[in-house]
Amino acid sequence: MTKDSKPRDNRKPVRLQQGFWVVVPAAGTGKRMQANRPKQYLSLAGKTVLQQTFDRLLSHPRIEGLVVAIAEADDFWAQSGYTHDRRVKVVVGGEERCHSVINGLELLAGELAEDEWVMVHDVARPCISVSDLDQLIMATHSVKDGAVLGVPVRDTMKQVNDMGQVSQTVDRSCLWHAYTPQIFRLGQLRRALTACNREQGLVTDESSAMEALGYRPQMVRGRETNIKITQPDDLVLAEVILQRLQGESEQ
Repeated sequence: MTKDSKPRDNRKPVRLQQGFWVVVPAAGTGKRMQANRPKQYLSLAGKTVLQQTFDRLLSHPRIEGLVVAIAEADDFWAQSGYTHDRRVKVVVGGEERCHSVINGLELLAGELAEDEWVMVHDVARPCISVSDLDQLIMATHSVKDGAVLGVPVRDTMKQVNDMGQVSQTVDRSCLWHAYTPQIFRLGQLRRALTACNREQGLVTDESSAMEALGYRPQMVRGRETNIKITQPDDLVLAEVILQRLQGESEQ
């Protein structure tokens, strides 16, 4: 080796994924809203909740497309405005959220490599911000077991017994609220959810399935405004948040 020559770098270059797909489970009925239609089709700031969520996701330059899982007897999807959008693919949802996500992943498995990153996002979280999506995408450059958007718990946490009586105060220093999107490699998430489904262990989010297989997803600090609509009052708050997000995008 001469004085001016440099040692050859034999490390394999990192392939940066350009586009990301999002699986959106939307087969639920939203019974707690006590409305005449599923909550994803309720009106929110001049659109439906589903339209607001889809518009927020598809406006991000790194989001390539969505796979939405809808109920087999969904009478509202035809008026969603996305039936002819090439960026949106549709699958029939399952009995539970995890089944709907599996169906969405199965569709993507025929088009994407197993090591590609795929997001999963609640249709009832229409206030996702561009900055949160940026944070989650950036996390894929440094994590191996996936990442979850969330915020640290701020309130005092109490554990209660069957009578609703406080049994102890829980240390909140290591507790987080888990939000969506959550992002994992396609193959790993398919295997994790399938394993949980096979063992009849229903999970309420994708990270739980990954954790059950020994993975340790990274928590990524997001914005508290990324609320999930579950009660009627949430629609009022979501409209205020969306107006603020719109103002940020126009600056």
